[in-house]
Amino acid sequence: MEAILTENLKRVEERIQYACQRANRDRSEVTLIAVSKTKPLPMLESIYQAGIREFGENKVQELCEKQEALPSDIHWHMIGHLQRNKVKQTIDKACLIHSVDSIRLARQIEEEAAKRNKIMPVLIEVNAAQEESKFGITIPETEAFVREISAYPHILIKGLMTIAPFVENPEDNRIYFYNLKQLFVDINQKNIDNVCMDILSMGMTNDYEIAIEEGATHIRVGTGIFGERIYQ
Repeated sequence: MEAILTENLKRVEERIQYACQRANRDRSEVTLIAVSKTKPLPMLESIYQAGIREFGENKVQELCEKQEALPSDIHWHMIGHLQRNKVKQTIDKACLIHSVDSIRLARQIEEEAAKRNKIMPVLIEVNAAQEESKFGITIPETEAFVREISAYPHILIKGLMTIAPFVENPEDNRIYFYNLKQLFVDINQKNIDNVCMDILSMGMTNDYEIAIEEGATHIRVGTGIFGERIYQ
């Protein structure tokens, strides 16, 4: 199993390198997050041994359990939809919440972060393709949303995140990545207080090369590293 995972990781790494070359970007500009949802601890340990320190989880309970069981130098990313009643557990464990998609959720994060006297880095989840089945706010709503949340003193907006549609041809998602990058640049140029646009989290197993070509700083790869998901 370890050999397969290491080989998968090597293949992903090569594809990241090639995508960076095509886009005239430095490899250091792209952070690979290993999406470890539903995967057992030994698989995560293998990937950790291979040098990965950024892991992404969709469910708070899984994030908490794995965070306690694995080495403390791992950075845990909360990439799934976050319910307000789970913020309390998440805020002590995650280095970054990728999925802020409502004022009510932001308010809850602000409240819990204030209790701990800490500043919580977050990304705004944008539904770039306007899919009804997905969470996130629309591109036209994003700037006003960012401005409203930027007033919260215990939240630091670090950038934007999107989950593109699942498509047969990854090229079909290029337009969504391109549009999100334009929005990212646009908001950055507004110099809004408490907003530090340096993370663009987009691209998954199916389309991360296109996302890198369009400016992703963080890609979220699960199946490409761990194989197909295991559901209980």
